[in-house]
Amino acid sequence: MLGPTLETDRLLLRPPQEEDLDGWAALLGDEETGRFVGGPVARPAAWRSMATIVGHWALRGFGMFSMIEKGSGRWIGWSGPHLPEDWPGTEVGWSLRRDAWGKGYATEGAARAMDWAFDHLGWDEVIHCIDPENTGSVAVAKRLGSTNRGPGRLPPPFHEFKLDIWGQSRDEWKRRN
Repeated sequence: MLGPTLETDRLLLRPPQEEDLDGWAALLGDEETGRFVGGPVARPAAWRSMATIVGHWALRGFGMFSMIEKGSGRWIGWSGPHLPEDWPGTEVGWSLRRDAWGKGYATEGAARAMDWAFDHLGWDEVIHCIDPENTGSVAVAKRLGSTNRGPGRLPPPFHEFKLDIWGQSRDEWKRRN
């Protein structure tokens, strides 16, 4: 394993494994769920996306966790710390399969990942890069206690995507939790 397995009441968060590819491809191939993570893509591109996250773990010692629903063992999405080259800040992000929406999993997984990023990685702040039209993720950011810090920009090839930077400091997070 590239990293730890974290737990919440309903989720296991662990580094991605090859067995996650079916779920990863379903998430990225769906028109609605793929919309805010670069657009829907075919399975080979989803494999490259997953391999990039695995590489992030290998190179940086952290990365997005696969979120596994404890009750079913089903892969439902990803959440975790993310800091590619030239990124606008230390991000904790998330994305879920459509059939996992509306159950609080994004907030639950992101909150556990934020605890880990602040406590284990020693980050002083966490951001979330969110398209303003992604009302679901905006709601998650608000539930986490993050505030909109204004427009931001990602490095190429994502530099043309419209996004707002949401975030909070470690102190703000610790006061709430």
